[in-house]
Amino acid sequence: MTQFFNNAEEAIAGVLQDGMLIHAGGFGLCGIPENIISAIVKSRVKNLTIVSNNCGIDDFGLGLLLKNGQIRKMISSYVGENKTFEKMYLDGTLELELNPQGTLAERIRAAGAGIPAFYTRTGVGTIVAEGKEIREFNGEQYVMEKALLADVAIIKGYKADKFGNVIYNKTARNFNPIMATAAKLTICEVEEIVETGKLDAANIHSPAIYIHRLFKGINYEKRIEKITVRTKEAK
Repeated sequence: MTQFFNNAEEAIAGVLQDGMLIHAGGFGLCGIPENIISAIVKSRVKNLTIVSNNCGIDDFGLGLLLKNGQIRKMISSYVGENKTFEKMYLDGTLELELNPQGTLAERIRAAGAGIPAFYTRTGVGTIVAEGKEIREFNGEQYVMEKALLADVAIIKGYKADKFGNVIYNKTARNFNPIMATAAKLTICEVEEIVETGKLDAANIHSPAIYIHRLFKGINYEKRIEKITVRTKEAK
């Protein structure tokens, strides 16, 4: 049954420990659990392995944990917008396991579905496949990838009801729903909590059974990772 808390600090209390593997929802800066990340920064927990599409930017999102020296390893798909990430990886203070984006998503989804491993053609013949089992099916080679089950998932929803069901807003849905299913404990923050029955029952993205701890977040910045605008046309 979903437990409700007043804020992020209360929601993570007694849960996080050094060395944990954490699924962190979001895509860049879209749909990230801003309040939970800030609370983890304050908690000083360290040596974390973070599973996320990327690691935010230098001064926001997961980049705050990185800058604070709390992340030991990243399991990611993209690392191109964070100079701190680049520096730490090159000087050997950060371990990186790079995954093709679809493979990363499927490793998480598989964990939530109780599938320990699967085969994919993506990455065969590249460094992605090094040290992994390769098998042939129907004349094609496939690399075996293992599921990613986290100790804790930290995710961001749009609305929840008082039973604990959660929906996401448009592209902020991204990695959040699959991560909610693929952890021993899921902590979720939302922008609004409504009465049970107010959400469309046919369009619940994360049923309450996957949401262990829930609270209403505050002060969302919702930054844009990279703003590109059209130049003003010359007259």
